[in-house]
Amino acid sequence: MTPPELLERGRRGLAGLLLAALSVLLLACGEPNGSTAAGGDRPAEPAPLFTLVDLEGNDVSLSDYRGKTVIIDFWATWCLPCVFQVPELNKLWVAHRDRGDVAVIGVAIDVEGAKVVGPWVEEQGVEYKILIGDEGLANEYGAPGFPTLVVVRPDGTLDSMHLGFIEYDTLEELVRPFATEETTASTRGA
Repeated sequence: MTPPELLERGRRGLAGLLLAALSVLLLACGEPNGSTAAGGDRPAEPAPLFTLVDLEGNDVSLSDYRGKTVIIDFWATWCLPCVFQVPELNKLWVAHRDRGDVAVIGVAIDVEGAKVVGPWVEEQGVEYKILIGDEGLANEYGAPGFPTLVVVRPDGTLDSMHLGFIEYDTLEELVRPFATEETTASTRGA
């Protein structure tokens, strides 16, 4: 092979390697807007219960939120789409915080725990509750990648799961079926 042929072969190999690396990254973080619903003819499944520690060291249980619609966001500091999800979840949390009808919980799956999660949360301006979890809990919920958002109905059963980035308007559509008339009217005015 001549030097130009070797150079071209090397470029093609590098391009293939970069494409493969990008594919792995996208699969690791998840596909955008994937969704599964628990509806249909299947009976509603109870959400797996958990008690985790928040960034202040307090125990927080899913059962603490019974009676509210809960959005659980499984995420990691190394997941780029997770960064873009934060402002959308902040907006949802702020819209519902005073009404108390929706809880937004971020479950960080970083192995290093609070020492990496805390600074990331501060840097990103996260306003909702952050808990330190692990991939085991994400797997128990069936999270296929990150971010994965799980909607838990006020009765504690699973409603739906959504893989990838989700915009605020879609988040509102997800919680709307569980809102009271008063909540629905005030959300429309927001």
